[in-house]
Amino acid sequence: MKKIFACILAALTVSAMLASCGNNTVKDTNDTNDNNNAVTDNSGSDNTSDEIKVGVIQYVSHPSLDNCYAGVEAALNASDKNIKIDRQIGSDAAADSDCGTYAANMVSQKYDMIVAIATPAALSSAAATDGTDIPVIFCAVNDPVVAELVESMEKPGYACTGTSDVLDLEAQVNLIQSMQPDVKKIGILYTTSEANSISNLERFKKICADRDIEVVATGIQNDADIPAAATALASQVDCINNFTDNKVVNNLTVVLDAANDAGIPVYGSEVEQVKNGCLAAVSIDYVALGKVTGEMALDVLDGEDPAEMAVRTITDATPVVNTEVLEALGMTMPESYENAETVTTNK
Repeated sequence: MKKIFACILAALTVSAMLASCGNNTVKDTNDTNDNNNAVTDNSGSDNTSDEIKVGVIQYVSHPSLDNCYAGVEAALNASDKNIKIDRQIGSDAAADSDCGTYAANMVSQKYDMIVAIATPAALSSAAATDGTDIPVIFCAVNDPVVAELVESMEKPGYACTGTSDVLDLEAQVNLIQSMQPDVKKIGILYTTSEANSISNLERFKKICADRDIEVVATGIQNDADIPAAATALASQVDCINNFTDNKVVNNLTVVLDAANDAGIPVYGSEVEQVKNGCLAAVSIDYVALGKVTGEMALDVLDGEDPAEMAVRTITDATPVVNTEVLEALGMTMPESYENAETVTTNK
């Protein structure tokens, strides 16, 4: 882990030096929405002597990550501590470098803590804080062990812990087979540099192999790869399944358009994707995940050692079906999912 962080940190140092020329301020990457990158104060007091500066770095803005932040904010604001939250969100075009710059600036300004939402933000934060006493609390990191953020789920070993949105892929495949009993090929679009997606892909392949289902996986490196990749993939499979891959989710409309043209469904990994046009998903509550993350952050601020705090997960997952998409595809609700939560597409 130290070697990986050292490499990342070298790149971040350059970014931080460039970003700090002039006034050493963090660039607002969402100038059109002042509510995205903002400082909030939950103390109701002008006294800054006991002020706690908590930086929140969110990889990009999409519904599931926004829900994570809503939960984190709610938990921190419920505290009687004098907490100032500085939320920074990566831009769609340069999220990785943005997160590195934000983290480096928060370290240079001696923030008390960084809360990192999504794996790339957590990796940037962990690299920037390596060798300091600034703890990192991550949220929505699917596999923090594979990402090398922690040594184990039970005992992180570093000043870095948080929550995992590990997917119940067995339940997801059950859902797909119930919706499409004759499914033979499932398409996966994933980012080749995202450790969580690679981990999920290997797990998904193993589950599908045991059921004689072929997984057709197409890797992408950036947003520009997605239109052509999604179109080609949709022409080869019976459906597409999304993980919590940030680049793919952030371009969900492109994937849905390709699938709609091919007349196949897309299965999401959480409720917001289903509300945006996916057929169904086995979904966890990302607001609840964010609240757990915020509560862990408060525990660390109260003196608990993050290196000894087990990574926490939410195990309750709910099947969600978009009835408009179901009807448009000429499909019917399986009897085993008649009690599933139902939604319609956001307008």
